[in-house]
This record gives sequence, structure tokens and C-alpha cells, in this order.
Amino acid sequence: MNALETQGLGIRFGAFQAVADVNLSLEPGARQALIGPNGAGKTTLINLLTGIYKPSSGSIRMNGQDITAMPADRRARQGLARTFQINTLFPSLTPLLSVVLAIHEREGQGATWWRPYRRSTAAFDEAHALLARLRLDALANLPVAELAYGKQRLLEIALALAARPRILLLDEPAAGVPEDESAELFDVIADLPQDISVLFIEHDMNLVFKFARRISVLVAGRILTEGTPAEIGRDPRVREVYLGTAHVNAIHGAAHV
Repeated sequence: MNALETQGLGIRFGAFQAVADVNLSLEPGARQALIGPNGAGKTTLINLLTGIYKPSSGSIRMNGQDITAMPADRRARQGLARTFQINTLFPSLTPLLSVVLAIHEREGQGATWWRPYRRSTAAFDEAHALLARLRLDALANLPVAELAYGKQRLLEIALALAARPRILLLDEPAAGVPEDESAELFDVIADLPQDISVLFIEHDMNLVFKFARRISVLVAGRILTEGTPAEIGRDPRVREVYLGTAHVNAIHGAAHV
């Protein structure tokens, strides 16, 4: 049984077909990349999977359950978490308190977090452990605004993991992150527990071919092809959709890493 699966999934905005007839599957424990040129519909597809958008056609199943009509908040409670292209952190909070609040939200205490949070030893212990897993423990008590951007992206993943997801969707987690920090970020993603299935959008082909076990290529809202990194690297159609020699050389070179 796939962790996440779509059949004929599509969405239309007026006369514009943004996503069309997408059949996508995410296996349990997957480390799968979703790539494609700008405007291909990648974020729109993530928004469909998470329930932000309602599809015009097709269906979505999570662990065998049809979630096509399920609201976004309920999908999150069922174990589907995501990050966004642009971070949504609170700059004045510390990473530790940010994660503690996310844990309280998971436990249904979000509306009253201000009363018990300083006495929530279990929540603080869990938050410390989560920050340590993502190599943020040394920064736990600094204001988020003082963190390097790469560390802020890691904190976003920590907040998503605080929900204890079974499926994690990462929308360009390395966007705007310096090269040395993006490598560390993906090292952390690679080390996530194997019971979490990961689907990530990424434009850096070196990162994609290093960390993905399977790659789905989206072009003009449709799946062009899917396969292993080696298969995708050899596919001439994939090279054609990336205009410019830089992209072509990156795909060709990464496929031989």
C-alpha cells in the first residue's frame, strides 16, 4: 500500500489547467523528488495533496484512505505535514519555544498554551530531542531572527516533525539557502526516520540526484516521467524541458555521481 497516491488528479483555474491527470505514488519510507521547470505546477500539486486546493478532477488516497474531500487540518491530524517555499516562523520566539508550541498544537492545547507551557516538562523534553535530531540544539534559546537562513529552514522541518507526520512534503526546502548550508539541510532530511515518507520539490539537480531514490518530473501540469535518478538522468525528454546548458549539464553530471 502506498503512503500517498493520486489518480487522475487535476485542477483548473478558469480556462487554465494548472494540473492535469496526475497519477503519483509515494511509497512508505520514500525519499522522492518532484522536479520540473518554473510554472510546471509543482507547488499547486502540493497544495492539492495537502487540501489547500480542492481538485477539479481525480482522487487522493493516503495509506489506502480516500482523502480527496478531507479538509487540510484533518489531513494534518492524519499525519500529512508540509513546509512552504517562504518560511512562516515567528522571529521573536526561540526555536525551543516554537517547537513546544507546535507540540501543544498537536496535543490540542494550542488555544491554552500560555497557561501550562512552562510546566510541560514532557513537551520541552520532546522539543529538545527534536532540535538535537535536526542539529539545532545549540541554537535552541536564540531568537529565530538571529538564526542563519539555513537553520531557519531546518526549524521549519522541526515544526513539521512536531506533528509526528507519516508523510512530509517539502516545498523547496533549500530555496535561498547558501550551498554549504543546503548540503547540511539535505543531510538532515536523509537521516529522518524511515517510517516518514518524504516528497520534496527542489531545483538544484545536484541535491536531487544525491538524495532522491525516485524522481517524478512534472511539465505543464502533467507527469512527464518517473524513475530512479539513473533513469531520469538518461532520459532525453528531461534534458529538453530544462532550457539552457547549465540545467542540462547539471542533470548529466549529477546522474553520474
